[in-house]
Amino acid sequence: MAIESRNPATGELVASFAALDWPAIDQRLQLAADVFPSWRDTPVADRAGVLRRAAERLEADVTRLARLMTIEMGKLVKPAQDEILKCARGCRYYAEHGAAFLADDEVPTEASRSFVRYEPMGAVFAIMPWNFPFWQVFRFAAPALLAGNVAVLKHAPNVPQCALAIEELLRAAGLPEGVFQSLLIELDHVPAILDDPRIHAATLTGSDRAGRDVASRAGRALKKSVLELGGSDPFIVTPSADLDLAVATAVKSRTINTGQSCIAAKRFIVFDAIADAFITRFVDAMAALRVGDPLDPATDVGPMARQDLVDALASQVEDAVSRGARVLTGGTPDARGGYFYPPTVLTDVPRDARAYREELFGPVATVFRVNDVDEAIAVANDTPYGLGASVWTADASQRDRFVDGIEAGQVFVNAMVASDPRLPFGGIKMSGYGRELGALGMHEFLRSKTVWVA
Repeated sequence: MAIESRNPATGELVASFAALDWPAIDQRLQLAADVFPSWRDTPVADRAGVLRRAAERLEADVTRLARLMTIEMGKLVKPAQDEILKCARGCRYYAEHGAAFLADDEVPTEASRSFVRYEPMGAVFAIMPWNFPFWQVFRFAAPALLAGNVAVLKHAPNVPQCALAIEELLRAAGLPEGVFQSLLIELDHVPAILDDPRIHAATLTGSDRAGRDVASRAGRALKKSVLELGGSDPFIVTPSADLDLAVATAVKSRTINTGQSCIAAKRFIVFDAIADAFITRFVDAMAALRVGDPLDPATDVGPMARQDLVDALASQVEDAVSRGARVLTGGTPDARGGYFYPPTVLTDVPRDARAYREELFGPVATVFRVNDVDEAIAVANDTPYGLGASVWTADASQRDRFVDGIEAGQVFVNAMVASDPRLPFGGIKMSGYGRELGALGMHEFLRSKTVWVA
């Protein structure tokens, strides 16, 4: 069966690739197993050199790679360029700090020396999504490869050219053949790969349903897994907030990547004292956004990645409206060709609506009014997800209460939730477990070995 790349702005077929059959997959897995010992024993400084050269190549080829991303999944061209440059920063961060993260941890005991040594696991199977087709891969691959692991990637089927471009770039940067491989495969082959003894761990960024499948399969084989799943992030605005900045950031956070981001703000929880002012400005700003060609620098919101995603989002909005929600702007799919949905704001969304409980993976915002901090925290936590949260307040005591009370893997105060190579990233509850990035992200795919020297 072919794996297809289609332009979301037009729906046109861009490229088609034959999916690998099992004999070809088996050959790739064996290559990963064969090359692991030599890559593990390659000096850390040499592994870091590959990442530095990868960063240089990302920066030198930013225009072509960004356009490839835009054509395959619809990201606006400027954010696509920013994503490529962020990958370069991630490579450089681990090239600079990875050796320190791998160093032995000395532990004082009555022994002459006792310490913890960190060693790579082997081949890590990565199942990655289309919404950040370069960054999602590099934020896993940079620490995993620097640590001495090898990687086998199953990328989303609608971004095959991005997957192949990443492998090509890393090989050109000096990575030995087989250390990083992009497999263009059907979903049916994933269970067998997870079961294969040549795979030692797995990581997935995707839906909570996919997370359950991968975690249960890996668990049965007693393999480590890291899951970064969906999110329904709250964005809380208090009366002490800088309202102009909060509104501008709210619009950006809800429509970045056409709303197709796990850590995008989705539920806007606003204190009643300022709710009218916030809603008026927020709705006006959302309605003024220009929807169109993602290659046009004047476009604010591009297409969604696939038609089925547009249909799913429209169904969630229709369900909410049928149960009493009000549409303040947008609310119906765009009639132009391609996979477009307009920026939309809903209010009065009841708790029995799908839009209240489910993740809205597109440019649709829900707004809720609250009276105080306790109610804001209660609404923020009234979700099965716990990925990130953004809180807007100038009151230090409120800030501390939000930081302590919100159930999420990260809380950003007076800023938009974002991933950063220097800090661990991940969620709780149905948003997954384990961490990417920072020192913790590297250690997820390292084995610890206690050493006692009498």
